[in-house]
Amino acid sequence: MAALTNDYTRCTIFIYDMEGNHLVDTVITEHDKAEKQIIISNMPKTLNVNDDCKLLILTEPSPCEFIGRVKKIAGKLYLALRQGQEKESRGATRYKVNTPALIDVLYSEGKPYKLHTPVNVVLLNISVSGVRFRAPYYTLTNNDSFQMHLTIKGAKKKLIAQAVNTLDNEPDSSDYGCIFAN
Repeated sequence: MAALTNDYTRCTIFIYDMEGNHLVDTVITEHDKAEKQIIISNMPKTLNVNDDCKLLILTEPSPCEFIGRVKKIAGKLYLALRQGQEKESRGATRYKVNTPALIDVLYSEGKPYKLHTPVNVVLLNISVSGVRFRAPYYTLTNNDSFQMHLTIKGAKKKLIAQAVNTLDNEPDSSDYGCIFAN
């Protein structure tokens, strides 16, 4: 579980309704650690005071998730953070993101090797335990570790993960399921 006392100011956040429907990607503009609440730059218009929502905050080396409740104090809307995210049977809720990303480093025996030509991929979903992305055929094999960069709402993030399963999509791409490397 993520620590409620970490500072999430300027982190990118994905917000979903409680059914898992994506509402908005935005940036955390303020974080009051003592009160365990955040203010974001773009509150979804579909959320009302006292509504709960699922939050995925992009932190390095891996994201963290919370349940948020919309609150209003002195005319200002904010999200109160709380833990207790319900898990899917697979262990971690997957959040659809469908955003471009770039793989620029592969790891062999723990040593990084920068690629001469980075590989453009599409990040399909993300959870607190890993990512799934689509890439050209044979980009990786199972157990390959890599560094991925993505930019969301102007915030650049670096993720380090290891491929654990591959699903080939005819004729020219593969989907890779990956766990975050610690």
